[in-house]
Amino acid sequence: MTLTAEQILASHKANIETLFGLTTKAFEGVEKLVELNVTASRAALSEAASHTQAVLGVKDAQELLALQASLFQPLAEKTAAYSRHLYDIASGTGAEFGKAFEAKTADAQKAFTNLVDSAAKNAPAGSETAVAMMKSTVSAANNAFESVQKAVKQASDMAEANFNAVTNTAVNAAKTAAPRKR
Repeated sequence: MTLTAEQILASHKANIETLFGLTTKAFEGVEKLVELNVTASRAALSEAASHTQAVLGVKDAQELLALQASLFQPLAEKTAAYSRHLYDIASGTGAEFGKAFEAKTADAQKAFTNLVDSAAKNAPAGSETAVAMMKSTVSAANNAFESVQKAVKQASDMAEANFNAVTNTAVNAAKTAAPRKR
């Protein structure tokens, strides 16, 4: 099987389109990250100003302690929300890259399988055993790759579940700790 100039050109064109598509997705992820950080910084600055005003208006130590205790829970919730947004941006961008990688890998697997099939059709007589072994090897490699993809997906799902559990635990701990400080 020989590749024609048109096939090579089409392959290069598809690769360039994929590269630009992934670059666009990467920039979108960076834009979301910058937007998240600007929003968080703006909110933190505003909260710092209002907290400073509240501290300046405190009349005694008991009121200061109550004010400090009342800030702990919202801070934990905001930190958890920020972390969640950050995780969503990272996992969304990573998912886009994963989809592109899977598509390219599927294309490469298909092209290689076609190449093996073409070679098998043109193989000299008596090479059936070698062709069968080559097809078996390709099939085993494809199965192994699919197993790895499934394992990575399961690990990603487990990591997300653990992240959610840790975030919820931290927020709940902050909720129960805040009333005790008063």
